[in-house]
Amino acid sequence: MATVLGKVISRGIATTRVASGQAAVSGHKDGWKMWRTLTYVVALPGVALCMLNVYLGLDDAEAHSAPPFVAYDYMRIRNKRFPWGDGQKSLFHNPHVNALPGGYEHTEGDHH
Repeated sequence: MATVLGKVISRGIATTRVASGQAAVSGHKDGWKMWRTLTYVVALPGVALCMLNVYLGLDDAEAHSAPPFVAYDYMRIRNKRFPWGDGQKSLFHNPHVNALPGGYEHTEGDHH
């Protein structure tokens, strides 16, 4: 019984079906039109909206100021110096955003 069931399953997997219907006859000859339409109707306006969002958000980003520096005991602990520079700044240190153990490096009006 097991061999009969095994043969039925393997025969069902091994047989190939002939494609029929509209997809087999016409193929994908007009598929590029759909993607061209999607590009012009969906993708490019989406990119334009994202660019507009970033442009309008620039004014809001410049209006914000850094939070006041508070020297907490559990933050910015340097048990071992970094092997570059003066040993206090991380590898991707941004002086306008990241504070050192003693406070911020730059004042508010010193940006760029």
